[in-house]
Amino acid sequence: MTITDNLISDISNAPEWFLKSIENKGVDVLINDPNGDISYSKWKSNNQSKNLLILIHGTGAHKKWWDPIAPQFIDDTNVIAVDLPGMGDSDFREKYSIKDFGSCIFSIIEKEKKDAQIENIYIVGHSLGGQVAAYLASEYKDLVTSLIMIDTFIRPPDYDPSEHEGGPLRKIKYYPDKKTILQRFRLMPTQECKNDWFLRYIAEYSVREVEDGWRWKFDDRLFRSLKRLDGYGFSFSCPALFISGSDSLLLGSKIMKYMQSAFSEIMEFKVIKDAAHHVLVDKPLELAELINMELKKWN
Repeated sequence: MTITDNLISDISNAPEWFLKSIENKGVDVLINDPNGDISYSKWKSNNQSKNLLILIHGTGAHKKWWDPIAPQFIDDTNVIAVDLPGMGDSDFREKYSIKDFGSCIFSIIEKEKKDAQIENIYIVGHSLGGQVAAYLASEYKDLVTSLIMIDTFIRPPDYDPSEHEGGPLRKIKYYPDKKTILQRFRLMPTQECKNDWFLRYIAEYSVREVEDGWRWKFDDRLFRSLKRLDGYGFSFSCPALFISGSDSLLLGSKIMKYMQSAFSEIMEFKVIKDAAHHVLVDKPLELAELINMELKKWN
């Protein structure tokens, strides 16, 4: 990954479709919330669609991960990419929980339904974002039209939470300059990625300068304190798709076998070749094509 003070120069080797997509910037919106403001980006549909596609990132990530593919959907739907609390440009909070994340997405949906007369809600979530999406689809069955989870771990209700110990992905520290902190950027969980231009782009928006220097945008308290959905039984009934990477550790795991046995009647399972956990970064166009196919099918 090339790192200088010039992002555009550093990603000059990116394919034309990528460079064109990131030029089509979403409009940034901020929802005021007493527990902490929520940030998201919005792309309006090209054809006054009453559909809304909501994109939810994974742990420690942010809404800008979706910039390269969000414009791929606007022929058929309005698109929103969200910063979950404690990540990206959304405020830090005293407490974090997946249920609270779901409430934040619900507040965005309510606003957009009122502002844009939205009728159909499609939710896509990667990793942690997939849990939030599935929770929303379970709690608000009449609200969510369809659901897509990307390489998301859905554990059975009898799972022992002591087997999953929380902890920060990276201990927050301050760096003297932007270049130094960008050189520390890594995907978590760790994996190889050939698309260094994609990594450089999302790294750019993963940091901020504060009084003590440069730091990562996420709140490191989140990873240890996040209240998960232990014992929760997902009960979504809308059409659903589960997408995994062919090189993901999830394939063949006990968790995947549980999900297939529990949800196969209402959920399709598809695999994108040569992708690991971070399917969006590994195979962005293939992922966008698959999502678009599902949207057309559900419309």
